[in-house]
Amino acid sequence: MRSRTFSLTAIACALPALAIALPARPDSGGMPAGFVDVAAVAPDIVVDIRYAGPHNFVGRAVHGYGAARCLLTKQAAGALAEVQRDVAAFGLGLKVYDCYRPQRAVDDFVAWSRAPGLATNPEHHPVVPKAQLFARGYIAAKSGHSRGSTVDVTLVPQAPLRSASTPPRDCRSIDGDGVVATTQAPDGSVNMGTTFDCFDERSHVTAATSAEARRNRLLLKLAMEKHGFVGYAQEWWHFTLANEPFPKTAFDFEIRPAP
Repeated sequence: MRSRTFSLTAIACALPALAIALPARPDSGGMPAGFVDVAAVAPDIVVDIRYAGPHNFVGRAVHGYGAARCLLTKQAAGALAEVQRDVAAFGLGLKVYDCYRPQRAVDDFVAWSRAPGLATNPEHHPVVPKAQLFARGYIAAKSGHSRGSTVDVTLVPQAPLRSASTPPRDCRSIDGDGVVATTQAPDGSVNMGTTFDCFDERSHVTAATSAEARRNRLLLKLAMEKHGFVGYAQEWWHFTLANEPFPKTAFDFEIRPAP
């Protein structure tokens, strides 16, 4: 991908902390008022919902993901569409890995963390044992995703250099550990230093990575902040709309195929 200059204009920071979600609303049988499918608002955004299939740290489709759709509140979807328009000026686009997440999916993560199995997995948590992922802040029992205004996102070139390939055996290997740094991650996204859902210190926003990965992380961060999103220090891909419309509600409706 050709290098591009991103104007580092001043972005307002110090945004207020978000409220903790209260008990979940029960499934009402469909998408509630106030939510939209991002595909209808910004069809150019690439949708790669990892928890709807086996390519995630659980190794299977997660409860509540009956379809690979990116559902968000109208406000979050509109803001994300603005980000998409901004990064397009640099020959880039957005790819989303997760959007709204049902509370039952979060509960599924909790059950998985307590179940027998390998303590670590180099594709997702090469150092941190799965029993410690909650304590260390990589997974939460009450997730902002369930409020509908949080998104896991990365950047992709508008004209991919190559098609997607096999994920690295170690989620940190995109940007080091003897592996030559590349301008594109295995899934076709730009080099961010790690893959998505790499629960490791190298995924922290300020972690030591290559100059290329730092530029890409900064570009994504500034573009998201410009349109009202706040990042999460431990995951370069995680952003929440600061003025989210449902700051105290954890929804639990199933993600179903589009009608």
